[in-house]
Amino acid sequence: MAYEFRLPDIGEGVAEGEVVQWFVKEGDEIREDAPLVSVLTDKANVEIPSPKSGRIVKLHAAVGEKVKVGGLLVTIETTGAGASAAVPAAPAPPVASPSSHTARVPDSTRATTAPSSGPVAASPYVRRLAAERGIDLSSVRGSGPGGRVTESDLAGGAAGPTSKALTPAAPAPAPVTAVPPASPAVAPAAGAIRERIPIRGIRRVIAEHMTEATHRAASFTYVEEIDVTELVLLRERMAKHVEKQGVRLSYLPFIVKAVVAGLKAHPRMNATMDDEHNELLVRADYNIGIAAAAPEGLIVPVVHHADQKSLNEIAKEIQDLAERGRSGKLTRAELTGSTFTISSLGALGGVMATPILNYPEVSILGVHRIARRPVYRADGTLGPADLMNLSVTLDHRVLDGIEGAQFLATVKAYLEDPHQLFADMR
Repeated sequence: MAYEFRLPDIGEGVAEGEVVQWFVKEGDEIREDAPLVSVLTDKANVEIPSPKSGRIVKLHAAVGEKVKVGGLLVTIETTGAGASAAVPAAPAPPVASPSSHTARVPDSTRATTAPSSGPVAASPYVRRLAAERGIDLSSVRGSGPGGRVTESDLAGGAAGPTSKALTPAAPAPAPVTAVPPASPAVAPAAGAIRERIPIRGIRRVIAEHMTEATHRAASFTYVEEIDVTELVLLRERMAKHVEKQGVRLSYLPFIVKAVVAGLKAHPRMNATMDDEHNELLVRADYNIGIAAAAPEGLIVPVVHHADQKSLNEIAKEIQDLAERGRSGKLTRAELTGSTFTISSLGALGGVMATPILNYPEVSILGVHRIARRPVYRADGTLGPADLMNLSVTLDHRVLDGIEGAQFLATVKAYLEDPHQLFADMR
């Protein structure tokens, strides 16, 4: 019996999704609840399991294609009692929290890892790693719940040129092709093409978001040098105590606290733009986005209500968000709702950068590396100091440069005398 499976309503106002990866191909046998397809909505991938057991008759959407909720995804030829040829209503959404990379159905509802005749339970990230390393997932014994193959399991996986993937990954990049000599009229202007990389999935969402921010906002950047000598000493003293609790204390929690103080003093910086109604929405909550690198692209997990949290709580939350972001376990709620964003490359922060606004936010802070350099003190003496640059980029349509300068002056004052951050015991 032919069963037509349509994209389910994933909730939260999602109207369509992009097919990121099929875990099956036409002609494959699949079991109910086995991984079927990964669909990208906003910045979250949702791994959708098969609603039925049977044979894959036809895939109706290619990788990279957008499908509206209720749109046809796949036809499955089912067997057994209760199978119906009628086109079913859109099934209930997967019981899972969407993540920055893949929202997974709880492993307790999945079948164990299938033998070589069926799909192997593994996340898209693990599948990609296996493909890059030439590992046949069917030869790997999964240690995760329900026999799911995890990244650590790949260390002992069988690899080699004869390995075959049981479930297709995204199409491999085109092979390197040497362009033969040709007349100037047909020779490519930039020379031979080494590789063609499809811009899809999370990278496509990032590209669209950056393009929208660039086209809509009129960006202006202001830079300030900060003497963080006292901050360096304070962090070193505090780190010994905080890290006993298993939390790494970086400079970022201090910067978050200083930013919140700056936003309270200059509330128009803590705002988003409503271009449809031509209004600046000044936010009452202080939800600080932390731009971070992840395997599949830039993500911005959010420390919600940062003004209500202690330094230790912020440090712990940032560490937790970063770790789960790298493994693709963040929920959609943890990736949305920011009112102001901080972008930092840590030790690789460079001298100065102009981050692109996290639209519709109207301001973003760039954090740059700390360097020890000689400086002249107020009394005229020369001595060493720990210095760093902070840059604030504004939407100049609604914020003037003076507002950014005043905000950064407040942040500077708190970071140069960091004990002020604890005046309210928060």
